[in-house]
Amino acid sequence: MLHLYHSHKDATFVTRNLLFALLLLPLSAFAAAPHAVILMYHRFGEDRYPTTSIKLTEFDAQLSYLAANHYHVWPLARVIEHVVKDQPIPDHTVAITVDDAFLSVYKEAYPRLKAHGWPFTVFVNTDPIDKRFPAYMTWADIKEMAAQGVTFYNHTATHTSLTQRFPGEDEAAWAKRERADIDQAQRRLQQELGPTTNTDPKLFVYPYGEYDARAAALVKSMGYIAFGQESGPVGIHSDLRALPRFPMSERFATLDQFKLKVNSLPLPVTKAEPWDPRLGKENPPLLTVTLERPMSGVACYNADGDRLPIHWLRKEKFSVQSPTPLMPPRNRYNCTAPAKEKGRWYWYSHPWLITTPAAPTPASPGYPAH
Repeated sequence: MLHLYHSHKDATFVTRNLLFALLLLPLSAFAAAPHAVILMYHRFGEDRYPTTSIKLTEFDAQLSYLAANHYHVWPLARVIEHVVKDQPIPDHTVAITVDDAFLSVYKEAYPRLKAHGWPFTVFVNTDPIDKRFPAYMTWADIKEMAAQGVTFYNHTATHTSLTQRFPGEDEAAWAKRERADIDQAQRRLQQELGPTTNTDPKLFVYPYGEYDARAAALVKSMGYIAFGQESGPVGIHSDLRALPRFPMSERFATLDQFKLKVNSLPLPVTKAEPWDPRLGKENPPLLTVTLERPMSGVACYNADGDRLPIHWLRKEKFSVQSPTPLMPPRNRYNCTAPAKEKGRWYWYSHPWLITTPAAPTPASPGYPAH
């Protein structure tokens, strides 16, 4: 529910009834391991920005699908707490997140989600709010939404990529600048929304979804659980330095694509080498994946949907490499496998941050990039 509980007695009553309702669910309603799908949006109905906006007709269709099929829409923090603690999550559970706090979140997404009584989370880069940029919400808008149970978390103050190093900036100067940027956003959120905002758990989204091992280590040292923009559901094997979310924009938001994603299951990847997305001269990269158990039907693709050759090292371990260099600035390997339940797929996505030029190669139609 969006509305906050007004007393301890109210919260206790709701908790007891929730527990009773969960006990009535069949065992099949829970997966063997906790998992959920996290959706990521930016803009709503801002059709001049098709790479980050979703059409309102598409968004309405997505919400109608979730409602008609009785999906569980949980607050993001609750999903993460259950995954971290390996606690049961009902199958078909989703969390809704929005990056950047654009005004269309308040005008279009908020009333629609409020009408459904569904919680959602906004990751805020605070400088545009403080500077009163007209394309963004105001603190008054944010406070109104927070009073109705919408949660707000850290997206830095300036929205500068954590992988960017300024000219003449050494490692220590880079770390100091990035810490200050993240701390500034946290400080402004707590000044406007209260001292407990984004504290338990502390959640963070990388600007542009970009990170490397250095940035991930910095964010982790500051006590945050972080999210990127690579596709896939979250599960017990997901890395808390960069949890996946399914991007939703015009290119990847048709109802058929949406159904595929919200019905997906986490491919049980226990190790991926190299974990660091940043590439140097090793383009195309070789990725080695270790699974929790052998799985049949595994297939991998690049961001353009081209199927990639797989080399099996053991029954539960394989390597995959694109036959051609990946195009900058970002790319990914998506690996999937069919689940026993018809229409469902196990899904894992490994992002790549390309810092060296690659020769252009023709794209071919195929698997959706996100």
